[in-house]
Amino acid sequence: MSIYFSDEEFAKLKNMLCVYGWGLEMLLTKLNIIRRDLSLFQDKSPIEHIRTRIKTPDSIAKKLHNLNFDLTTDNARNKLFDVAGVRIITPFAKDIYFLAELLRTVPDMYILNEKDYVGNPKPSGYRSYHIIAEVPIFYSGKTENMPVEIQIRTEAMNFWATLEHKARYKYAEHIPDHLSDELVIISEKIDELDSRMYLIHEIISLINQDVHDCIAE
Repeated sequence: MSIYFSDEEFAKLKNMLCVYGWGLEMLLTKLNIIRRDLSLFQDKSPIEHIRTRIKTPDSIAKKLHNLNFDLTTDNARNKLFDVAGVRIITPFAKDIYFLAELLRTVPDMYILNEKDYVGNPKPSGYRSYHIIAEVPIFYSGKTENMPVEIQIRTEAMNFWATLEHKARYKYAEHIPDHLSDELVIISEKIDELDSRMYLIHEIISLINQDVHDCIAE
């Protein structure tokens, strides 16, 4: 069965997605300033790269249908909070919590919800930190708060999530048990890898500091 918006609702949805795009631009500007500030003035690089996306009308229609909501623009706006998304990739798992704490202090951005799938991974093995935030957008003489989903994860976590997504698509959401079990094992190994990589990073930092102190003396 085809799932799609009526012509009238589709026209409304296209306009709404434009506003979501402006919301992403506003948020991306804030994130890039944070990134440059940490890199230039605070000698930290907790952000490897930032990706953005807006769900397609087909994807929105499918999600509303799966949630048993009518296919209307109002439902897309009021029931879905991941139409616009930002993914932040960090070098290490510990950077995830640092960034989450920092995002809570950003002016003109309101945190609606947070879910810690890093410390509390899903049964599937999925790990990421999710934040639902609202960004105020001024247009047509009014201000509207647009919800944006922010995901923070390491490169290894992101690779796992991409692999798991491909498996779900391949098996139409019904991943065989043996493959599902293997994904959980890989997720646990990735978590161990992230921890060990951070330990190496700390050791190297201490060695560099000792060398710097010796030179200074």
